[in-house]
Amino acid sequence: MAEIASIATKSTNAPAGMPEAEWEARCELAAAYRLCALYGWTDLNNTHLSLRVPETRDHFLLNPFGMFFEEITASSLIKVDGEGNLISDSDYPMNPAGFVIHGAIHMSGDDRHCVLHTHSRYGTAVSMQKHGLLPNSQKALTIMGWVGYHDFEGPAVDESEQPRIVSDIEGKSILILRNHGLLSVGKTVGEAFVLLYRIETACRHQIDAMSGGAELQAISPETQQKSIDMGLRMYGEGGFIEAGKEWPMLLRQLERAGMDDYAR
Repeated sequence: MAEIASIATKSTNAPAGMPEAEWEARCELAAAYRLCALYGWTDLNNTHLSLRVPETRDHFLLNPFGMFFEEITASSLIKVDGEGNLISDSDYPMNPAGFVIHGAIHMSGDDRHCVLHTHSRYGTAVSMQKHGLLPNSQKALTIMGWVGYHDFEGPAVDESEQPRIVSDIEGKSILILRNHGLLSVGKTVGEAFVLLYRIETACRHQIDAMSGGAELQAISPETQQKSIDMGLRMYGEGGFIEAGKEWPMLLRQLERAGMDDYAR
């Protein structure tokens, strides 16, 4: 959890009555919201990022429904229980779709505590393509083994969809939500965010290459499999993503952009 330590040094003390671990988690998640805003992965207030509250199984943090991502701070995040009840004081309600998507994973017993969902430009474009993510770039191939798909069932406000979300994310860290957007999960905010960055970048490369109109360069099946296997090691247990090297870099980027006032 080196990521939390790196961010906690910037945060103010936890509010009275709030465990320090929850405050640090809030600062982590608020940073991810700011990063999504910095990268242009927002859709007014129609997407959501969540994080399980430390030392709980049925409480998680979400964005207040009615705030831009760049406005979110650690203290403005709302806390929701496993039945979709708001259990923290807020002037804002909860996005029902946020509970359906995030609650499904958090309440399934999955130990990946962070869930990120976006309607980003390139990820959504690829989600609309029947063939999905193509094995035509290094970026795509090294995450392809972690990518699953979830069919579109309409706006995600029906809790009956939750078992299928859970089934589709099993054994995967990324979902392409067909005709909808992207989703990533991780044991930490840093893990989930780096995976989201990787899939959005792979989707951008694909859309850019296809828009050129030229025939795409094929990669041999042997090299495809070699690259996929390497990606399974890179992003799997004990892989470099667990080292958390990129998360502190991202936090420094927020600082340089003047968007590091989230820890309040």
